[in-house]
Amino acid sequence: MREDITPLYRGIIASVRPLLQQVTLRDWGGAEHIPQTGGFVVAANHISNFDHFPLAHYLVDHGRAPHFLAKSSLFKPPGVKQIMSGTGQIPVFRGTHQASEALSAATDAIRGGACVCVYPEGTITREAGYWPMTGKSGAARIALETGCPLVPLAIWGTEKILPPYVGKFVPKVLPRKPVAVRVGPPVSLDDLQGEPITAAVLNQATDRLMDAITVLLEEIRGEQAPAHRFDPRTDTPARSKKTRGKKRA
Repeated sequence: MREDITPLYRGIIASVRPLLQQVTLRDWGGAEHIPQTGGFVVAANHISNFDHFPLAHYLVDHGRAPHFLAKSSLFKPPGVKQIMSGTGQIPVFRGTHQASEALSAATDAIRGGACVCVYPEGTITREAGYWPMTGKSGAARIALETGCPLVPLAIWGTEKILPPYVGKFVPKVLPRKPVAVRVGPPVSLDDLQGEPITAAVLNQATDRLMDAITVLLEEIRGEQAPAHRFDPRTDTPARSKKTRGKKRA
């Protein structure tokens, strides 16, 4: 571990890593794209409430301690609150006047040299085949405001451990499930740096990010994503159809 982290964070890592090694079969790639110094944003697709654990496992084992943007309700239960705060996780107050505080805290963390983790979809995907949905602009805004690398990451296999939207929080830990993580090179935003951060600029940067994440997921799955990216604001979820995408030739 090359990054300086708190004793509490180290203790959690030491206790959780053996458990993850017992329930997952790791298929990792792209570690050369993880910055070893300085702050950066890593932006991942979101397919399960289990995603945080292998994502953190991957980053920690490659020398970086992740700081997630997490919903504020996770900071309320006794014990959990101390863990979340003590490990530098960042609360997101959705739908309140405090919502912008998360982005401010994230940019401060980046400038302090931290690895900040964002799920740009904002929630677990509602797309029928678990492909990435349209993204929100937070990750792109942080990268544009700080000039830090915006690193795309794709994860696959966690939906077999803890399926989304089934109403039960009961992980399926046996037999061990393959979990793939792929990281790509930072998304190029050079042409957008220095421009006023308008809605058009944010949309362009976010589209590039979601394209990069989708390409990584296509590589893992050996399939092509649907041509139309699911938009939860206008499209209707169709989980029963399980649109898996087209097999690559």
